[in-house]
Amino acid sequence: MRWRQGRRSSNVEDRRGEKAPGGGGGMGGLGNLLALAPFLLRSKKGWLILLALGALYYFGGNLFSGMQSTESPSLGPDAQTAPGTQGAGPEDEVAQFVSVVLADTEDTWGSLFQQAGSQYSPPKLVLYNDAVRSACGLSSAAVGPFYCPGDQKVYLDLSFLNELKKLGAPGDFAFAYVIAHEVGHHVQNLQGVSEKVQQARMRADKVTSNRLSVMLELQADCYAGVWAFYAHRDRNMLEPGDIEEGLRAAAAVGDDHLQRRAGRAVSPDAFTHGSAEQRAYWFNQGFSTGDVNKCNTFAALSGQ
Repeated sequence: MRWRQGRRSSNVEDRRGEKAPGGGGGMGGLGNLLALAPFLLRSKKGWLILLALGALYYFGGNLFSGMQSTESPSLGPDAQTAPGTQGAGPEDEVAQFVSVVLADTEDTWGSLFQQAGSQYSPPKLVLYNDAVRSACGLSSAAVGPFYCPGDQKVYLDLSFLNELKKLGAPGDFAFAYVIAHEVGHHVQNLQGVSEKVQQARMRADKVTSNRLSVMLELQADCYAGVWAFYAHRDRNMLEPGDIEEGLRAAAAVGDDHLQRRAGRAVSPDAFTHGSAEQRAYWFNQGFSTGDVNKCNTFAALSGQ
């Protein structure tokens, strides 16, 4: 990506190095542990699991420590230091990259909202290490990047870049796709789509609830593609191979791919984000059209 001369966003909140309040284990701290208790107490085995989780929480254990990379994130072997950060480490370069991508999403969605007769309110993006507290609770970095509608912030541990590489989706644009996807959830929140889906999921059975989640996630993929369309057409940020990186990244985080990687049988009814094919398709739908109206996954998938 041609990103180094891009505008930096003023909406990045750097909490790296801060200890998340509440301490606790990798399942989101004591709150999530207590939430599990009613289910675990139904059996003798559940009691043992609860005791083990409690011990890990008390002594500061992290159930996901084996999933978290200890390597410093890097955009790749050819990465260069961003202007004004000479001598900075690779993680600082990645933080600069995140700031530029976020700024570009602000430009894209600001223009699109203005064309639609409304005003775009951009999200804050929080950089953190290991664990962070948001309006959605205490979360471990193992959950990956996420958007919290309660405080309208995107949360990102830069080590996720290494996880993308492990999933077979290296490259700067693959990481940009992830950021644009989470910003897509913010757009859905501003549109009122997220709240409607959440209310519908609360009334639905498990399978239907999962399908609604898939539609929401695929629409965010499409919105990421819409951003890529304008980043390429209006600001010439994309280089040859970038879209292929984005398509690989979308496919790499497909539910079927992740289920196989975990050694599990593929179960479409358990999908919450969409298959690899679906995720790549909807990202490309947004990129090939640049039209938000072509991202109505709810209408397209409701009859399937």
